[in-house]
Order: sequence, then structure tokens, then C-alpha cells
Amino acid sequence: MATINIRKLETELWEAADLLRADSKVTSQEYCMPVLGLIFLRYAYSRFKYVEAEILKDRPVRNGRVLPVEADDFKTKSAIFLPEEARYDYLLNLPDNTDMGQAINHAMELIETQSGQLKGILPKNYTILQNDLLHELLRIFNNSAFNEMKDDIIGRIYEYFLNKFAPAVASDDGVFFTPKSLVRMIVNIIEPTHGTVLDPACGSGGMFVSSADFIEQYGANANTAMTFFGQEKVDYNAKLCIMNMAVHGLNAKIVSGDEANSFYHDAHNMEGSCDYVMANPPFNVDKVKSETAQNAGRLPFGLPGVNAKTKEIGNANYLWISYFHAYLKETGRAGFVMASSATDSQGKDKDIREKLIGTGDVDVMISVGNNFFYTKSLPCTLWFFDRAKREKNKDKVLFIDARNYYTVVDRTLNEWSEWQMKNLNAIVWLYRGETEKYTALVNEYKQALGGAASFADTLAQLQKALSDLQKQAKLDVENAARNDKKRVQAQYDEMIAAKNAEITIAKEAIWLTEKFGDGEYRDVLGLCKLADRAEIAEKGYSLTPGAYVGVAPVEDDGVDFAARMAEIHSELLTLQAESSELMDTISKNMKEMGL
Repeated sequence: MATINIRKLETELWEAADLLRADSKVTSQEYCMPVLGLIFLRYAYSRFKYVEAEILKDRPVRNGRVLPVEADDFKTKSAIFLPEEARYDYLLNLPDNTDMGQAINHAMELIETQSGQLKGILPKNYTILQNDLLHELLRIFNNSAFNEMKDDIIGRIYEYFLNKFAPAVASDDGVFFTPKSLVRMIVNIIEPTHGTVLDPACGSGGMFVSSADFIEQYGANANTAMTFFGQEKVDYNAKLCIMNMAVHGLNAKIVSGDEANSFYHDAHNMEGSCDYVMANPPFNVDKVKSETAQNAGRLPFGLPGVNAKTKEIGNANYLWISYFHAYLKETGRAGFVMASSATDSQGKDKDIREKLIGTGDVDVMISVGNNFFYTKSLPCTLWFFDRAKREKNKDKVLFIDARNYYTVVDRTLNEWSEWQMKNLNAIVWLYRGETEKYTALVNEYKQALGGAASFADTLAQLQKALSDLQKQAKLDVENAARNDKKRVQAQYDEMIAAKNAEITIAKEAIWLTEKFGDGEYRDVLGLCKLADRAEIAEKGYSLTPGAYVGVAPVEDDGVDFAARMAEIHSELLTLQAESSELMDTISKNMKEMGL
């Protein structure tokens, strides 16, 4: 099934489910977990039927009958055996007068008996929802389109719902969710391919899922190649994480509750053991007990500033930063989100930062603009460590200022598009000397644009084609019968959207190739700068990209400024004269009316 249809399915399912939520009396957070649980049920059933068919292909026959499938048969296939009363079709076909809440709760309990990973995790509060609502939700998620797709598509649907719930749920508890484009950027730059992956503030597990996607695009099996470890202090978020991992067929070792407080516990004993560390930790946490944190270790550069009176750490950002470095093996990489203020903070923070820079392990720093988070408009910075940088880069840090490079989703939300992420990633490839990856991306642009020889020429052709299409659309809609206008307009809207998408691709191709040509890293004013330790020392050991890359020159739009200002002034005088004349007319009319 084409990608555009999958997206359409995602949207239709969300709109239907959210309409039901609007009619119910439960909050978004109360509704979130049960709905995700039902998608999990649908996924588990889809996976069950697929694996069952595989098992039955080679099933022995005795006395003319195929031996029945048993639970142990599924363990070898990394799938969950579903007792009959936990199967989606069983629940879907229950009579209307069935207590659906109790039936679904029982199904969840049965599934938990089959999976140690899910024990005590699945939602079992379905009695808060009305019978007709549950029947309708089951029907919605039984969309026949699922039967035409691979079983991993339901994992995509689950992830889509999780992302869609995030804005509403985040108003109650925004800790768990990291915007997808930030997650993917971190994963793309640290490139996890094997070994141990740790997220000590794992939330809903987005870093793990994205890591698995990254490795599986190269044909490897994530569960075989990697071991996932997570800590998540909030139990609710940890349950979301484990369900998310199960939906995507991944195994993880997740610790939650008090023992998962990363300030005081290295719950998995991972110091010096990780191939990859990635996280979006809570920013600017205060009142961390300094003595307990000191005793918990993982502080190669010492403690941040401590209040002498309260014995508390006033800002824990550099605790996190120290942990992420301490967890790494000698060949490990880390990528994480951090408050922008941390790149320049003073006092003990600066001392830690100087020592950190001295290791040569700070690899890449990327400034991110406002509105990338659902509940906060503040900017942030992506930090990257690499303890095995190539010798040429050992003394250097790549700074990228991406604050003005993004796609607007709506008034309060920005993100990086797929092509923008690739372009930013390409800067890192060139810095690392991986020219072949840059070349492959340029070829990908050419292929996406129908084998374009010149991106600039292709853009001009696309823009002309769009203009012609818009003119034709206007004519055809005007000439269409009244009851056919909406259909004709919808057809043209789809074609116009597709043409705009091509134009966007062409513009991104030009953005990249005009800066880096055939594939050689160079500093670009206002975008990127490769700085050595001496330059960083001159800047007071700041790691703020904007302090290094400078300000991009303002592009000349071809307008004569003086002439345009004269035009504006003339227009203003005309408007003022018209305004005075209008006021005189109004005043005269009011006098005639005796007012």
C-alpha cells in the first residue's frame, strides 16, 4: 500500500477515535492509555495470526489431524501466544450486552501471563469507558486496510497515536515525550549499530524505537544487534515505554520508580559500559541532594555548584552531562537534548565544561530554535559526544546553528522535515570525512526529482508547472457544475500539494549543494563552523553554536531600498489624505443629523 494511503489511514483512525474522546467524559490522559492498549491488542492479534500461519506451514500431522498450536511454539518466533479470550476477533464479536470493560481487562490479564516483559504493564481500567464507546473503538481499529499491510504497520499506527496524544497529555505530564524530529536527529548522528544502548530518562521509549528503525534499514535485527536499557522515574511513562517496545517487537530492560531516579541510582550499573547513550532529560532540575548524588558516582568532572546552606545542587544540567559521558565505553557515542543555557553557564558548570572539552570527546553541537516542543516554546541544544573521533577531528568541535532552519507545522509547533534532517546530517558526514554518504544524498535528491541534472533548472520548471496548474484549477472549478465544484477542487488540491512537495525537495537540494558543492566540508557563515580547542578557549569555553558561526548575510531581494521607501511614503500620504477626507465627511453627516 502506498505511503500516502498509510498516512491517510493514520489520520482517519485518529479523527474517529478523537471524536469519541470528545464525546466522553474522560480526560486525555485517562483516554490515552486505554486507546493505546487497544491498538496494542490489534497489533498482538495481527502478529499472532501471522506467526500462527508460519507455524502451521510445517506442522506435524497425527491421525490425519494437524497438531494444535501451543504457547511454546510462539516463543521461538519472538511473538506472544494469545489465549482465545485475548484475541481481537473474539472481543470484536462479543454481544452488545457484554460488559466490554471487564472483557478487555481480562484479555489484558491473559496477555500478561504470556509475557514477562508486560507483567503489570498493560492498561486494565477499561470499565471507566462505556460499552458502546469500547465497541466503536474496537471497530475503528479493526480497519480492513490492516489486512493488506505488513504487521509492522500497526507499530506505526501506535507511534502515530502516541505522538498525537502528546500535546494533550503533555499538559498534564510532558516529561515523557520528545519530538520525533529531535529523536531522529540524535539517532542519525550517533548512528547506533550494535551493542548496549542506554536512555536514563527514557520516557515513552522513542529513542529505542528510532534506534531500531535505524539499524533495521540496513537489514539487521535490532533485538539481536542491540540491548536496550532504560530508566524512567514516572511509572506511567515507563508503562508507555514498555508497551511501545512491545508493539514494535523490541525487548528492553526498563527500571521505574524511585530506583530509576538517575541522580541517585545507576540502576543497570552501566558506568563505562555503553556503546550509545541518548536522552532528553528534564532541564534545570533543582534541589538535588549533593551528598547522595556524590555517593552515586558517575561524576568524572566533579559536582556542579552546591548551595553551602542547603547542601543541594541548584541546577542539575551538568549532572546529566557528566553522566552521559561517564556511561560511555572508550569507543562510545552519546547524543542528548539540553537546555540552551547550559552551553554558556558559569561557575562550577564552566569548570566541568572546560574539563569536558579537554577530553576531546565533544563532537557536535546543534542549536535548535523555538517551538520544537509541544508544551514549551524555549530553544534547546543537541549535544553529541564521540570518544573515538578520527584523529583529524580529535581537537575540534563542529558547531551548527539550526535555529532558523525548520518547517512550520502550525502557529506553535516547528519541526525538521525529512530532507532538512538529511541536510543537517550531511554537514556532520562531511566533517567526519564520509563523502560517500553526502554523494548518496545528492543522488537521492536527483532520483526524487526525476533524474534532475540541474536543481536550479528543475526548480524553475516546477514553479512554472505549479503556476500553470493553479490557473487551470481556477478555470476548471469555475466551469464545473455546482454540485461538482468541490470534487474538482479536491482533485486539483491534491495535485497542487504534490507539486509543492517537489518544489520543497528542489529547494532543499539547492540549499545543500550551493553550500557544499560536490562534497567538501566548509564553514558557512550563520550555519556551521569547525572550531579547535584554542578558539573555544578564546570564547571562554562556550559551547554555544551562535558564538562561532556568526550571522548569515541578508539575501538581496533585488528591491531598491530608497525607491521602495519613497513609494511607501507616498502611499502613506495618500492614505492619510483619504482618512482626513473620510473624517470630514463623517463629521459633516453627523452635523446634518443634529448629532
